[in-house]
Amino acid sequence: MEIKVLGPGCANCKKLEDATRKAVEKAGLDATIAKVSDLQEIMGYGVMSTPALVVDGELRLAGRVPSVDDLVALLQRG
Repeated sequence: MEIKVLGPGCANCKKLEDATRKAVEKAGLDATIAKVSDLQEIMGYGVMSTPALVVDGELRLAGRVPSVDDLVALLQRG
């Protein structure tokens, strides 16, 4: 699983990255997590509101920081 946390580096972007790492660990998933701050790449996903989360090339959420448990559920959906 490839996960990208999209955002310019704001506080919420960092919170989403931390929560995503915790969710991956909690769920026992085999995943790589990358932080993407390049605005061109972020816009390439059609994101208008950060932070955003991309899982295996698919935009899964944008504009909010969900709880770790919500992220676990989102990531396990496949």
